[in-house]
Amino acid sequence: MTALYHIQDVALPVGFQLIAETEYYINPKDGKEKRRCPVPKNQYRREMIKQAVINQIRFGYILTDVWSASAENMMFIRHEINKDFVMPIKTNRNIAISYDDKLRGKYVRSDMADLRTDIPKEIFLEDVDFPMLLVKQVFTDKDGSTGVPYLVSSHTGMTYEQITATYRKRWNTECYHKSLRQNASSEKSPTKIVNTQKNHFSASLCGYVRLGMLKISGKLNHFALRAKIYISALRVAFSELQKLQPLKITA
Repeated sequence: MTALYHIQDVALPVGFQLIAETEYYINPKDGKEKRRCPVPKNQYRREMIKQAVINQIRFGYILTDVWSASAENMMFIRHEINKDFVMPIKTNRNIAISYDDKLRGKYVRSDMADLRTDIPKEIFLEDVDFPMLLVKQVFTDKDGSTGVPYLVSSHTGMTYEQITATYRKRWNTECYHKSLRQNASSEKSPTKIVNTQKNHFSASLCGYVRLGMLKISGKLNHFALRAKIYISALRVAFSELQKLQPLKITA
């Protein structure tokens, strides 16, 4: 789990937590023994965000996936660290259209609310004590299928374009994971025990950060940088090979 900081064209990890599933439990659905992490993942998320604030990292919005859009996380971001967020919520999330509806306990599913795709709607989520904006975003994938994510923003002065453009920056997490695996070799770990696995992942993170710094100075993306370094290494190796004198064998 990584806290990724994005500014302009640069995305750098500023915190990470390895998830260790060390606790055994019996799944009540199938009766099989499984493993899980003894610490809730949302607790790890809040700790990383709090550490970023302690480290005086300047940021305006926190962007998460739908699994992090819990009421507890939202209350923590707004009240404890005084920041804003943009998050997707599930279609069955209970919302109140007005504060009076919230007081009366009158909630509807987010996908049942009367929403226009281009106009944010001020709503109240269940178990959250402050208003936020809800937008319905409709997009079409390359294969022709459509998706309808519902985004909420704690900043009630944003427009539809600002909310969707801000959340679009979360795509950098996908690019981060891809580059971490392919350019920093996090997926090629030969390690078998916890300590060496931690060391390998830490080294991969350092490699990713190094690529990020080179990207700033060299104006090349991570894949182009990797190719440039690889080609340079091949040239040096070939040059050294040419300097070597082969052993002459006589009959």
